[in-house]
Amino acid sequence: MVSASCLGDISVKHPYSVYVVPQFSATEIHTAWAPLLEKVGIQTKQCYNLIIPGTIPEFEKAIVAGKADYAYMNPYHEVMAYRAQKYMPLLADGSKMLSGIVVVKSDSPIKTLADLRNATIAFPAPNAFGASLLIRATLSKAGIPFRAEFVKSHSNVYRSVIFGDYQAGGGIQATLQHERPEVKEHLRVVYTTGAYKPHPIAVNPRISLSDASAFTDAILGLKQDPSGRQLLEGIQISDPVKVSYQKDYQSLESLGLSKFVVLDAN
Repeated sequence: MVSASCLGDISVKHPYSVYVVPQFSATEIHTAWAPLLEKVGIQTKQCYNLIIPGTIPEFEKAIVAGKADYAYMNPYHEVMAYRAQKYMPLLADGSKMLSGIVVVKSDSPIKTLADLRNATIAFPAPNAFGASLLIRATLSKAGIPFRAEFVKSHSNVYRSVIFGDYQAGGGIQATLQHERPEVKEHLRVVYTTGAYKPHPIAVNPRISLSDASAFTDAILGLKQDPSGRQLLEGIQISDPVKVSYQKDYQSLESLGLSKFVVLDAN
């Protein structure tokens, strides 16, 4: 687990923790999130500790246990976090929706989901929403047998497919587009799931309404200048909008994904 201490007003004695789901390497996440949290901290006169768990399951255990004050999580993590600790979503990107994708090597003979019968498929983690849960549920409901392997991050999925370790892999468009051109050019999307509201930043209910509102307003305010918009692009929330659990995420409870959730994954 990687931590960056006190990104904001260093006079604050009780900094807030901000956990970020590790879709990318710790270095990439720190590069994107640290300057944003520092700027938000200066504006709110608060201090934020950036916490980057080593794996997605470690992140999940932290939010289910209520360790995070704020957390950037996938949509189904929000369902899990709300059920366990009543984490409330504050903000999400309003410019796009989230869809899961299945990728194969660009020269693979696989063309459709049906071609994945008995294939070994790489996923970042059991509970990654678009990149794992939606895809595994779709394959199971379609009666297509497959073997799942979990390789810890989206970046690992894409590279393992390119290297031929697996016949296909699960991801999302945002992380695929984040990859370098030499990675993207060797991959082809063969299936795209339905679209849903993307990853929210959520708050633990123990945080005061005034502090949560200040945090929200500071991030919304970053849209007003070019440097702020660049920071938002870095964390993949280019157009932050306010969201709520009831309006934006509660409907995910009806997708029947709970039987595919694994809470004790290593």
